Amino acid sequence: MQQRRTLLTALFSALIIIGGFIRFPLPPIPITLQTLFVLLAGLLAGTRVAFSSVLIYLFLGAVGLPIFTGGGGLAYFVGPTGGYLVGLLPAALISGLAGNWQLKNSERPFSFLRAALAIILATASIYLCGVALLVYTRSLSWATAAKAGVLPFLIGDALKGVVALQMARTFGPRVRKMLSDPLLLAE
Repeated sequence: MQQRRTLLTALFSALIIIGGFIRFPLPPIPITLQTLFVLLAGLLAGTRVAFSSVLIYLFLGAVGLPIFTGGGGLAYFVGPTGGYLVGLLPAALISGLAGNWQLKNSERPFSFLRAALAIILATASIYLCGVALLVYTRSLSWATAAKAGVLPFLIGDALKGVVALQMARTFGPRVRKMLSDPLLLAE
């Protein structure tokens, strides 16, 4: 089972990296798929895999690999996107709570309400961390920072939330089977 979790962690780390480079040019700010994969990691594989995946992503970017949207290095953590990057950690934990529940209750049908609530709270945690750093580093009011750091992303994040829900519903049973079936790797 540990090998499968390690494999999923590596997979979701790679998807988060790739998701940062997939851009949809919507004005005023392009939308990326990075948060979609953070939410999916949590919903499909739980807190441990999701948190570890994000931690690996942030570590690789912090040591200078150009995996953040504009490059890499520690400077990105104090720049305008730094709070959003750090906000991926609580988002992974929050979405992972819904995933943990589903993994422990695999005989039950997919809990749409639990997953939707987790997506909303996870996205809000990203916004909160991002806006807080904008307030601190740019000397903005909370209202101005929220206007600049939340409003442009609401539609894109709502769409990503819907996609994450559908993908979790579709792929959840397969991931749960992979994590629980002792013979699956032997096949």
